Amino acid sequence: MRILVDTHAFFWWVVVDENLPRRVHRLLEDESNIVLLSPVLVWELATKSRIGKWPAGQTVADNIDGYVKSHGLHPLPITVAHAHRGGSMAGLHRDPFDRLLAAQAQIEQVPLVTADPAFRGFGVDLIW
Repeated sequence: MRILVDTHAFFWWVVVDENLPRRVHRLLEDESNIVLLSPVLVWELATKSRIGKWPAGQTVADNIDGYVKSHGLHPLPITVAHAHRGGSMAGLHRDPFDRLLAAQAQIEQVPLVTADPAFRGFGVDLIW
């Protein structure tokens, strides 16, 4: 199965945080699954650490290439279609990071691994 992971789920996965449920951890670790990594995730970690909202995110963002290799991740490039969908989809949730992740999940027809209830408003298939 192909799955897209959101920023918090990814962060909790790679830092081995108890916020990530065991069943989700097993799903992400299952080698039969293809875990997609969006550049949005790195952009969000770097941005929020730079402005002081998520200082621990900087270490993860700075080591993203290592995580891609060690966790067997598959980068999912951002396309023009993703950007257009993210910017134009209906919904009250205004976070540009979430909107772009939701657009990628919709267009690529993959579920999104997230604990964030805001994604429900985008009609995205969710895991968690």
